Amino acid sequence: MNIEMKAIKKQHYLIAIVICVACIIGLCIYYFVGNFSQSDKTEYVYIYDTDNLDDVSKKLSAFSTERAITAFRLMARHSGYADHIRSGRYEVRPDESTITVFRHLKNGHQSPVMLTIPESRTTDRLAGALSKKLMLDSASVAILLKDSSFCAKLGYDPANIVCLFVPNTYEVWWNTSLDNLMARMHKEHDHFWDADRTAKAKAIGLTPNEVCTLASIIDEETANNAEKPMIAGMYINRLNKGMPLQADPTVKFALQDFALRRIYHDMLTYNSPYNTYRNIGLPPGPIKIASVAGINAVLNRVEHNYLYMCAKEDFSGTHNFAATYQEHLRNAAKYSKALNDRGIK
Repeated sequence: MNIEMKAIKKQHYLIAIVICVACIIGLCIYYFVGNFSQSDKTEYVYIYDTDNLDDVSKKLSAFSTERAITAFRLMARHSGYADHIRSGRYEVRPDESTITVFRHLKNGHQSPVMLTIPESRTTDRLAGALSKKLMLDSASVAILLKDSSFCAKLGYDPANIVCLFVPNTYEVWWNTSLDNLMARMHKEHDHFWDADRTAKAKAIGLTPNEVCTLASIIDEETANNAEKPMIAGMYINRLNKGMPLQADPTVKFALQDFALRRIYHDMLTYNSPYNTYRNIGLPPGPIKIASVAGINAVLNRVEHNYLYMCAKEDFSGTHNFAATYQEHLRNAAKYSKALNDRGIK
């Protein structure tokens, strides 16, 4: 009888242990293996260098369940994550478990961002655009892009540093440093300026930086990519003859007034190295980040004998070209009349 009672007791103990284990497993599944997010779409959390565990938890709470946050904080405290938080942009998919999300954050498994370099007119605007996509302070970036020492380390100066940026889309880490970003841009720049493009630039007597500078002017002259090689040919003709470019966009840049719709005679004498009415040759650097279409237009210019151009009076965004000044004056008169008829000041 004693043996039978002992067997029954042992069986009861085993059942109790199995129940306890089952409960523990159930709790683990409930807290750690269940879906972390209650959102039906992929969410992104941005963690800064200055964030602590409370900050991270608050950001995650915006789309997670209370159960998931409890489990996350528990794992964070017992794994040392709370003392070694990694900044970055992290992706949280609807079907990911709490433990998977935690591992991604703890191990720094970020989700990259697609960074599109905009065709910015100024380094301030470029800095602002970068700070919207990356963990960079726009004011600090703007200061460095205007710093001669910083630019010199990359082989540029503040006037032509934007030549380093080729306006394509790149996959980068959200928390990349400015130094790492510039190194990446240098690599992409060198890849873009391959042997073919470099040879074409040399054939027309321009450096890659000078090509970018001329391309930036052409980009501001027209949005019509098909016409850009024609405009490039005209400006190269003027450069070869030692004539001033007389490009209206450079006056806007010199005045830092990009809303100007009409350039008046008194503006043409504004004292600035960017004013191509006062100065012969190219300005010190681009008046914006040149587009790929603009750069290719310069490298593949249309060869002709035109020396002048004027916007067409139909406001189509294209131009009338002229080989003589007399013909140019007739084109300019037609455009001026069209401006007056529309009341454009």
